[in-house]
Amino acid sequence: MPGFELFGEAERKHVNDVLDSGVLMRYGFDGMRNGHWKAKELETALQERLAVKHVQLVSSGTSALTVALASANVGAGDEVIMPTFTFVASFEAILALGAVPVLVDIDDTLTLDPEAVKKAITPKTKVVMPVHMCGSMADLEALKRICDAHDLLLLEDACQAFGGSYKGIPLGSYGDLGCFSFDFVKTITCGEGGAMVTHNDQYALHADHYSDHGHDHVGNDRGAETHPFMGYNFRISELNAAVGLGQIERLDEILAIQKRNYTILKEALSEVDGVTFRRVPQGGEENYSFLNFFLPTEEKTRRAHKALAEAGIDGSFYWYDNNWHYYRKWQHLIEQKALGKLPKEAANGLQYLKTADFSSSDNWMGRTISCLIKLGWSEEVMKERAARAADSLRSIA
Repeated sequence: MPGFELFGEAERKHVNDVLDSGVLMRYGFDGMRNGHWKAKELETALQERLAVKHVQLVSSGTSALTVALASANVGAGDEVIMPTFTFVASFEAILALGAVPVLVDIDDTLTLDPEAVKKAITPKTKVVMPVHMCGSMADLEALKRICDAHDLLLLEDACQAFGGSYKGIPLGSYGDLGCFSFDFVKTITCGEGGAMVTHNDQYALHADHYSDHGHDHVGNDRGAETHPFMGYNFRISELNAAVGLGQIERLDEILAIQKRNYTILKEALSEVDGVTFRRVPQGGEENYSFLNFFLPTEEKTRRAHKALAEAGIDGSFYWYDNNWHYYRKWQHLIEQKALGKLPKEAANGLQYLKTADFSSSDNWMGRTISCLIKLGWSEEVMKERAARAADSLRSIA
């Protein structure tokens, strides 16, 4: 999965360009740059790759979500529908703006269940935010219909799905807004970094200003720039953007290796009785960073996860017990454990979590195992691992 497995000369060249100029900040110092604008170059490369009109690079996937929501004027008391299976950053970004994360059940895509989304909509709902976990996508067409019917925004959290697509459209580019993470363990990495993408000119302008303290970026004198509205510091550095430039040049290579290794593993596990696979919506193509499969019961899934570990199959995850990625362990959210007081709108809006029933999500996550797909495994090694994984699963029948 991670692009850090393929660091090479391309990344070194772009980083050295920045070090040679001495300008590590993405804005200003024009005369010292020797013509190097790595963040701008990476934004252009991402626009082309994602077939999207606007890209705003930021410091992380979390900040990308915050900037995206802020750019669409989401604020205190607004409700954002999100899935029970995601990374904690999804609700952190919502709460950072005083908005309310409304958790709803997932289905066999391991992402938002459209029927659960319909039931969760209230007059306060402003955004539906599917999270394309582990390299695959939500049923975006169904979610788009719901959003259109209720005048809601569709924000794709595609932080784990860079390189995937839905009906020929790159993930992240289908909705009104999309967000990506380029941290150290994503498909391509900047070390730390993220991006917000959109086709909407107004959202793009808001994101440009908001992510840099509200600077309007007019003219070539940073000190003379005005501030149309308040913002924060979510800037990416030139060094991080330089690494990303080297990585995106290798994206097709990365995706091809992941698909090869994913396919070898899936073919082997498909021969094991009781194993079924995550549903990929029709017209969707994963980025092949994880293979996600189900077993018939939670008890058998727990034994299977243990058997894989005992067989030396590293990189298998049982998210049902995971502290970061599934709602069952988010006591800090449920109990509102914060260093300061949450805005009243958010605090009141979270009360539902104390009695919420997510048994449908538990049914899917309790039976799910995800296997990480690494780039460093050769075809021969992958075949051996796949055979060993299949044998370990058969052993718990």
